[in-house]
Amino acid sequence: MWKLSLGRGLAFGIWMKIVNFPHPSLRHPAVPVKAIDKKIQAYVAEMLELMYEGKGLGLAAPQVALPYEIFVMNLNPENRAAQKIYINPQISERKGSVEGEEGCLSFPGLYAKVRRAKTIRCQAYDLSGQLVDQTVSDLEARVWQHEVDHLRGDLFIDKVGAIGKITIRGDLKKFEHDFRRAQERGEIPPDADLEKLLTALEGQD
Repeated sequence: MWKLSLGRGLAFGIWMKIVNFPHPSLRHPAVPVKAIDKKIQAYVAEMLELMYEGKGLGLAAPQVALPYEIFVMNLNPENRAAQKIYINPQISERKGSVEGEEGCLSFPGLYAKVRRAKTIRCQAYDLSGQLVDQTVSDLEARVWQHEVDHLRGDLFIDKVGAIGKITIRGDLKKFEHDFRRAQERGEIPPDADLEKLLTALEGQD
């Protein structure tokens, strides 16, 4: 969430960077991680660095064109000991409702008000394979919901109210224009090729 970052490095043959809307990965539902091996650990390490470089609070694997159910977060980026890694996350309960402003690292500079549950109960595995079962509220619950949405192919722009959708329409058109122009210049592969890559990666976790 929050701001654009450029790519950092190569992790198991994949040059990782945060992708922008409308990259197909952002609408491609992620698959559960089958094993927490060295490859997954390397992906997580790169995701964390990208999140920090982008000054974000969270980052989901589809945002770096990886189709896996993983997201990282840190609500206090100045303290890396507070970072969290969540694998195969699920939200089992939602309570209350609150509106708040959100942004996203895949939509640099775009912010909009989104209504979310105030409190959630959620489960996931950490990087050591231990099950985490917790109840969180407010900002932590908002980030959790935002990132889990990413794993389902849902984006925060889908939850913006009617007036908000009108407000951000021009920004979304610019994101689409810039993305297609980059494809025309050969800087980004065609959508069909990106989809093939995502499908191939699904069996390599």
